[in-house]
Amino acid sequence: MTSENIESLSFEDALAQLEKIVSELEGGRIKLDDAVQAYEKAVKLKKICADKLQAAQLKIEKIEISPEGEVSTSEFEVPEA
Repeated sequence: MTSENIESLSFEDALAQLEKIVSELEGGRIKLDDAVQAYEKAVKLKKICADKLQAAQLKIEKIEISPEGEVSTSEFEVPEA
């Protein structure tokens, strides 16, 4: 799969591929050269997942209702961990 194809994956598809690679690497069922390639692909998939999550987070707005019943939106603030 080329870099362009990887970047067009949905979050769910990228995550599924990442989970599969992690499982294969943890199981030690692949050759060293294949493991290195799989790791490189996993790094790209992880970045795509992180980027898509960040983009989704930026789109989320917090809906607020005032005591008077007026509805408004404001930027969603992520609580610090």
